Amino acid sequence: MSDNTPLLVTENLEKSFGGVVAAGNISISVGRGEQVAIIGSNGAGKTTFVNMVTGYLTPSAGSIRYLGRDITGLNPRQTARAGIRRSFQIAQLFPQMTALENMIITDIAASESKGSFRARSLTDARMDAAMALLKRFGLEGIANEPAGTLPQGVRKQLDIAMAAVNDPALILLDEPTSGVSADEKMEMMDSVIQPLLSDDATLMFIEHDMDIVRRYARRVIAFYEGQILIDGSVEEVLADDKVRQYVIGGVAHA
Repeated sequence: MSDNTPLLVTENLEKSFGGVVAAGNISISVGRGEQVAIIGSNGAGKTTFVNMVTGYLTPSAGSIRYLGRDITGLNPRQTARAGIRRSFQIAQLFPQMTALENMIITDIAASESKGSFRARSLTDARMDAAMALLKRFGLEGIANEPAGTLPQGVRKQLDIAMAAVNDPALILLDEPTSGVSADEKMEMMDSVIQPLLSDDATLMFIEHDMDIVRRYARRVIAFYEGQILIDGSVEEVLADDKVRQYVIGGVAHA
């Protein structure tokens, strides 16, 4: 396969609920190593798009290709094993388990067939890899803390670290700074972006804070009413009159 093959290609992707189109005509191509922000007001179709790419929603029409392979309709476990991972707007953790155990369970779920879990899955190598990844994200200090007791910002960091298990090629973050105080947003993003990019991962993230977009994105895709309004450089998209009227204005009041 050519190194020039796009990492992710969607063509005329659509999702309808009861005849209502939540997202439609979404055609994009994302190359390796890109940092792409997805912006739009609430209900613009951003999370619907991410849910289709990661297998949490089955498209009503269109196709998704990953490294040239058609992955349309694969379930979340299958997309994760293919090398596509995500975090969630509300961190998806096992609250009674420690941070380290959450990392290990994520590794097992993504790398072993459904129903194949055995005690032997908890190998020393797997535990060492999980701890090493926590250290990469600066989270080794909470390795043995129950996830449910962690502050909101740290839970978000842990959720993102879990998305990086096994070094996926494509990572999608759903509002990584949601619920994090304004004073902590930049610090939190600084702590997760560098570890994510250190393995040449491609990063796509949904974000409402334009300061975050300007700092961490190299490309922006703006959604409006379920469709892509504009796709381009950060400067081009954020200066666009329609984006300023319908997206940034909508975000400010969402």
